[in-house]
Amino acid sequence: MGIRHMKYCQGPKCHTYTTKDRIRGPKGYKQYETRRRSSFYYGKGNFCDQRCLYDWCDMHIERAIDHYGRTTEPECVMADSAWYKDYKYNYDHVNNRSNNTHYFINDLLGERRPITQEQYDDQNLTTPPTPS
Repeated sequence: MGIRHMKYCQGPKCHTYTTKDRIRGPKGYKQYETRRRSSFYYGKGNFCDQRCLYDWCDMHIERAIDHYGRTTEPECVMADSAWYKDYKYNYDHVNNRSNNTHYFINDLLGERRPITQEQYDDQNLTTPPTPS
């Protein structure tokens, strides 16, 4: 069995939240500490909960955006690139089974083109196939 590396929550106020799992130390010398675990579920595995993630964002978000690049102009998706996959859930009460109808949809062009389940599942297919 490999060594599990413990890491600390990156929330700047994690140690101030009064939960029982943050209490550490011998009797008479108890203190609240930053959570330490082998894995976290928030912020790409850096935060123990959403509160700690939001605390970090409140403290650092402006500096992070300025560092990595602030959006100053709108980005656009043109109509020919605006296709996305969707489906409609259908349930057949007579035969007691479901049957989904799959589509490529382009709201900018006002089009919806049917596709197969296999085409829907194909992650490499990002635009509808050309009709033959």
